[in-house]
Amino acid sequence: MTEQSGWVEITKADPEHSARYVERFRVMEAAGDDLAGEARLVDAMAPRNGRILDAGCGPGRVGAILADLGHDVVGVDVDPVLIAAAEQDHPGPTWLVGDLAELNLASKGTSEGFDVIVCAGNVMTFLAPSTRREVLTRMRDHLAESGRVVIGFGAGRGYEFTDFFTDAQKAGLIPEFKMATWDMRPFTEDSEFLVTVVKR
Repeated sequence: MTEQSGWVEITKADPEHSARYVERFRVMEAAGDDLAGEARLVDAMAPRNGRILDAGCGPGRVGAILADLGHDVVGVDVDPVLIAAAEQDHPGPTWLVGDLAELNLASKGTSEGFDVIVCAGNVMTFLAPSTRREVLTRMRDHLAESGRVVIGFGAGRGYEFTDFFTDAQKAGLIPEFKMATWDMRPFTEDSEFLVTVVKR
């Protein structure tokens, strides 16, 4: 049996957590906050009308912007409350409830590989440690031949950057770029955030 993610554990302990998370981003969007940073980077990486997987999509913030830019977007998240919010607020993309550690989109009728897989919002740090490498392997398996994965998460959240790169290598993913922010500031040894692009 797949070990449950930290997000699942949080929502079991606090059933209102997901609803508050959804509302937080609705308030930020209504206030005009810039919520498109991740999507801008992914859009620049993708071919026009590319196929994009939003892995750990939450309420659809990143995937919706990419869909508005003309991309074919599939979003997957383990939390049905977040997927319901994505469907309500951002119709158009395909939003699916699913555990990234068991990702198998071919079984849901989506067999074509993705040009870009984006995994934002500290998703990697919410994964159960025993599933991290499996999640990365499944991401690799869902890439198109020349596809890339872009992942971002913060330091001090229980997943050391060096451990991530070891897991990525074991999963058959090769680093292309390391950055400290979604707007491509250089990564240094003191960086508190990692945005990395990896490929098969």
